[in-house]
Amino acid sequence: MGFFDSEIVQQEAKQLFEDYQSLMRLGSDYGKFDREGKKIFIERMEEVMDRYRVFMKRFELSEDFAAKMTVEQLKTQLGQFGITPQQMFDQMHMTLERMKAEVDR
Repeated sequence: MGFFDSEIVQQEAKQLFEDYQSLMRLGSDYGKFDREGKKIFIERMEEVMDRYRVFMKRFELSEDFAAKMTVEQLKTQLGQFGITPQQMFDQMHMTLERMKAEVDR
């Protein structure tokens, strides 16, 4: 069975995408959130980023050709912006850390 043939992988990908999209829509009102709302939003973003990191690691570790191609496509796309997948995760983490620091002020 291929990586993308797995019902579990398909469900995880779908849920991850939906959760991320939902947070992005919600994030458009971030400036209107009270302190606790901002903290909850940041926590949810951290959870989604952690899930995404694990999901991508599963792609990297897979022997499936389609999974390997997906990783290479991501590297190519990010490379166009001059960053690696690790740098992308690092930047997301730094952004969330900055957001946390601002909330605590």
